[in-house]
Amino acid sequence: MPADDTAAPFGRVLGRRTGSDGASEAVEARRPGRSPAITRRPSAAPRPPRPSRNRGARRLYEQARRAWDRPLTAYYLILGSSLLITVLGLVMVYSASMIKALELSLPASYFFRKQFLAAAIGTGLLLVASRMPAKLHRALSYPLLMGAVFLMVLVQIPGIGHAVNGNQNWIYLGGPFQLQPSEFGKLALILWGADLLARKQDKRLLTQWKHMLVPLVPVAFLLLGLIMLGGDMGTAIILTAILFGLLWLAGAPTRLFAGVLGIAAVVGLMLIKTNANRMSRLSCIGAIDLGPKGECWQAVHGIYALASGGWFGSGLGASVEKWGQLPEPHTDFIFAIAGEELGLAGTLSVLALFAALGYAGIRVAGRTEDPFVRYAAGGVTTWITAQAVVNIGAVLGLLPIAGVPLPLFSYGGSALLPTMFAVGLLIAFAREDPAAKAALAVRRPGVRWKTMRRRVKKRPSGER
Repeated sequence: MPADDTAAPFGRVLGRRTGSDGASEAVEARRPGRSPAITRRPSAAPRPPRPSRNRGARRLYEQARRAWDRPLTAYYLILGSSLLITVLGLVMVYSASMIKALELSLPASYFFRKQFLAAAIGTGLLLVASRMPAKLHRALSYPLLMGAVFLMVLVQIPGIGHAVNGNQNWIYLGGPFQLQPSEFGKLALILWGADLLARKQDKRLLTQWKHMLVPLVPVAFLLLGLIMLGGDMGTAIILTAILFGLLWLAGAPTRLFAGVLGIAAVVGLMLIKTNANRMSRLSCIGAIDLGPKGECWQAVHGIYALASGGWFGSGLGASVEKWGQLPEPHTDFIFAIAGEELGLAGTLSVLALFAALGYAGIRVAGRTEDPFVRYAAGGVTTWITAQAVVNIGAVLGLLPIAGVPLPLFSYGGSALLPTMFAVGLLIAFAREDPAAKAALAVRRPGVRWKTMRRRVKKRPSGER
């Protein structure tokens, strides 16, 4: 009789298995009603457990996930990404505008100094906005909207409003300073619309479509009409995106959302077809040829700048396209100069910073219970991300050239000031989160670092 059968006299051996200690076991089938008998047999020395290959990666993933879920993650992302974008933008404005300034018989640092002054003022606005409570932001919404509408009306008065590149949307303040009121109209629409929708939500009126649309859509159309009187199609696109973002956050039904979007698309196509300049911009999407009359000159040379940058660029200040080849190198097409001088690594870094800022804004809007904070944070995030997509898409040849600056990056004080104030809004909303408040309370002045570490270790969230 085989050895296996002697070891299992009451049944037939079904197979063998190895235990946790490395011993070999024979498993037999017993008669009905009886459990299988297991007979251990000596085997070779137990093998040491193999180290898991994925253990290190899993540990890193868990650490990254815990760090990502900390209450202050959104706060640091907004503050860090906006600061890096602004600083990198100042560097690129100086590099991209040097030749343009010399062409105009101005000092090489002329545009940089104006941008630096705007960034300093914008930093003050950011700090003020980040410390203001939500109630004060709501109180400022109506005066800001009325002031923006008043200034946008003044732009259309001859002798007060001035045209730049065919668009009459500027007011000169004296000397080298000028103001574009439509940029402040974006911020005004966000704050006023957020306050309006929050009050209607508190009264449970947003379930009716008329309360969702009126007066939000008529006021937005008023701002759009004033902008289009000056011929600024790019700003009108961004304002429309903000309106759609607010309606989406308010829970507009699909048919209502599609109806408003359809009306806006029809109006936009009519405005494009009635203007030869806009039609030429639309025809230059994906162009690789300058065109018979050079109508795609800017789009093609933007692609040339990006293509000549390579992986790591030609170096700061070494751009060729800014020497009169690429129009608006320090405003609308500064991303192309960044690609030429910093390469693919630089452009991807800029995209990553905007992605981090957009994610942090969505996180703030999604985790709050205050409807005003949700609408305002969502509106600001829609504004910055939509404008970045339109600008970068135009430089890449994927979208028509709309003439909008890259937020926090391009030259232009009128665009930088309200954008930095809006970033301050996001920072204030991120600080108002209860978990973030508790984490920031540990960092009060006068507490030693070691004491802070001891207190943090006792906290269940692990937030530093």
